[in-house]
Amino acid sequence: MAAKKRKPNAKFMAPVQPNEKLAEVVGSKPLPRTELTKKLWVYIKKNKLQDAKNRRMINADEALKAVFGGKKSVNMFEMTKLVNKNLKK
Repeated sequence: MAAKKRKPNAKFMAPVQPNEKLAEVVGSKPLPRTELTKKLWVYIKKNKLQDAKNRRMINADEALKAVFGGKKSVNMFEMTKLVNKNLKK
C-alpha cells in the first residue's frame, strides 16, 4: 500500500508579517513561517549565536534581544513562542 503524500497545512504556509523588531533579523516582507524560521536560523548561525556548550540555547545579540523581550538567552522552544509575539496579525 502506497503511503499518502502529506499536504502542507495552508495556515502554516500562509505568509506572516514580521513587526519592526523581527524585520531587522529576517526582513520586512511577509513570508511563510517555514521561511521565517529558516531565515532566523541563517541569522543565528551567521552570527554564531548558538551556545557552544548547550546547542539548544540561543544567545541574543542586540537585534535578537529586542525580539526575545530583552532576554540575553533563550532555548529553541521559547524562541518560537517569542518570535510569534513579533508577528503582526
